[in-house]
Amino acid sequence: MANTFSQIYLQFVFAVKYRQSLIPKEHKEELHKYITALVQNRKAKMIAVHCMPDHAHLFVGFKPVISISDFVKEIKVESNLFLNGQSWMEKKFSWQEGYGVFSYGHSQIDTVAKYVMNQEQHHQKKTFQQEYLEFLDKFQIPFEEKYLFEFL
Repeated sequence: MANTFSQIYLQFVFAVKYRQSLIPKEHKEELHKYITALVQNRKAKMIAVHCMPDHAHLFVGFKPVISISDFVKEIKVESNLFLNGQSWMEKKFSWQEGYGVFSYGHSQIDTVAKYVMNQEQHHQKKTFQQEYLEFLDKFQIPFEEKYLFEFL
């Protein structure tokens, strides 16, 4: 769009359904490439991506050509189809309903990108649940704990 300018940096966080550890470590780079292509196809810029066995972080330079909810829905649906088309898992893969999205300023890009890329180290000290609750607290997002996670 002519004369439309934006600077939007968003971190998306979403979990595997029932918080199962289904994303195989040996295939996560291939998944990162696939998700990056999905992001780029929506005119956004992938700054950092990291998939842990039970959740994913995407840090994106977002363009307002699509709604945030449609963006996340499409990324989750298409990556879900991709994962189920692979022979990486014995169980059917599915992302949990819902997501977290957190906004940042330009001066925070390096810090957030490093945070996303260092998930392996980060989760040696904290669980995903602890991390997610800290995000909600830090960004002062009201929530009811019963709606946060689905467990088997």
